[in-house]
Amino acid sequence: QLQASGGGLVQFGGSLRLSCEASEFTFNGRWVYWLRQAPGRGLERISDISPDGSTNYRDSVKGRFTIYRDNAKNMVYLQMNSLKPDDTAVYYCARDRQGISRGQGTQVTVSS
Repeated sequence: QLQASGGGLVQFGGSLRLSCEASEFTFNGRWVYWLRQAPGRGLERISDISPDGSTNYRDSVKGRFTIYRDNAKNMVYLQMNSLKPDDTAVYYCARDRQGISRGQGTQVTVSS
């Protein structure tokens, strides 16, 4: 089971760090994905990290978001800087690209 946490209400230009915790399995050796779903929109993949630490980002978050992992703590993080109102969404982490394995998300709200 995966659980995202760390969301909240932040002003335009602010920062948040999201955490993804896994129970009953290890992130070590696995790809991990961050996805989000904004109100009235579909689920979109915004970032991923490979087992060796290679990363990818959706264009809309590139340069502002950073994904990283701490295998010793079995955690994956998403550092989000320069937040915009368009980043408002429920954020999820998952073990698959489509987000089927996503667990409980965390709400991020960016005020203008």
